[in-house]
Amino acid sequence: MSMTKKIVLYILLTISFVVMMFPIFYAFMISFMQGGEVLKGNIIPNSFTFDNYIKAFEKVPLIRYLWNSFFVSTIVMFGQLIVSGLAAFAFVFIPFKGRELIFFLFISTMMIPWEATMVPNFLLVQKLGWINEYTSLTIPFFALAFGTFLMRQQFKTIPKELYEASQVAGISRFRFFWNVVLPVSKTSFITLGIYSFLTTWNMYLWPLLVTNNETVRTVQIGLKQLQSQEISTEWGVVMAAVVVVILPTLLLLFLGQKRLQKGLTQGAIK
Repeated sequence: MSMTKKIVLYILLTISFVVMMFPIFYAFMISFMQGGEVLKGNIIPNSFTFDNYIKAFEKVPLIRYLWNSFFVSTIVMFGQLIVSGLAAFAFVFIPFKGRELIFFLFISTMMIPWEATMVPNFLLVQKLGWINEYTSLTIPFFALAFGTFLMRQQFKTIPKELYEASQVAGISRFRFFWNVVLPVSKTSFITLGIYSFLTTWNMYLWPLLVTNNETVRTVQIGLKQLQSQEISTEWGVVMAAVVVVILPTLLLLFLGQKRLQKGLTQGAIK
């Protein structure tokens, strides 16, 4: 690549970075502003103060909401890793009648919008008595078609002769899964874990449906409550809460970016 093309490429990348990061930067700046500064359209606050952050934690139980989101996201992450990993192992290494058809039907559920299944899922958790319980926020999301597809693509890169040799040697399927499949699929598991955690952390509509008190509600609902209270006066308080909420996700995405990209393309490239 010539020097001119490199310069043009870096200029385009820089412009794209500025355009993408400006909303986050502006939200961060607003979180330090007083109400009058926000209305004036200031980009940089006249003075930096943490009053908005203090008010955000005082007006809603933000710490409780953050804990709920972290707990629910972690449980869903491990649930999807276990279910997707074991399901993908069965689809790749265990021959049974109708395996390809079942996998096709399972993957086809990715084309069904979540909104179409929301009402039956809500009626089911209501029948089970899971309203205002962590179970309603976690268990319905353990089976993930995308996760199973991702892990299946990775597992297919493992030679089947290795699995057949382990069977001849008398090694159990679970031991083969634990000692052979898991170590060589670490990147894909990390990728699925990051994806699951971020998706669950940002979930809003489903927690709003199945919870109606502060005990188990997640942080996205807390942000909406805060916005409803402060929309006419203190946007700085709302942005302070937003910054607190998005920082963990940005940190996780930044730390796991390379593994996330590698895991999403590893199976396809191989």
